[in-house]
Amino acid sequence: MIRSILYATDLGLYAPYVLQHALALARAFRAGLYVVHAVEPMGLFAESVLQTYLDEERLGELRSKGLNTVMASIEERVLEGFRDELGEAQHESEVIRAVQVVQGDPPLMILQVAEKLGVDMLVIGSHSHGTGQEVPLGRTAAQLVQLADVPVYMVPMLQHRSRSEQ
Repeated sequence: MIRSILYATDLGLYAPYVLQHALALARAFRAGLYVVHAVEPMGLFAESVLQTYLDEERLGELRSKGLNTVMASIEERVLEGFRDELGEAQHESEVIRAVQVVQGDPPLMILQVAEKLGVDMLVIGSHSHGTGQEVPLGRTAAQLVQLADVPVYMVPMLQHRSRSEQ
């Protein structure tokens, strides 16, 4: 039985389309919907630039306080985006139990959140907003399908395909 669903979003162009699937599934199963967005860790180049301009104390402060502020800001943007997307159907937002923004490798973080919450299903899009047509699945989607312990409902990004392929 499906009692809880985790919708993993990249906040890309097709996120509202995938959200509609997640909401429809949550309604159909009368399940709670959790939302997660994984933020890639800061790269080595960005880290080295910050080290050039900031002393260790300020860099440590930025890592702890600044990152928490950024993550909270992203969570609020995600919630606002859902409210905008739902428009007049605001009552549907009641099905969303929580929105969480985490930092780390997206597939690994999504799997950790899914395990922590004990969800019964994952909802994902097949591609990130940056993936081209030549790749059948995005990296995150491919890893989640392979590694998840629960069913994965994957929404294909049909907009990537030409008319002759559909």
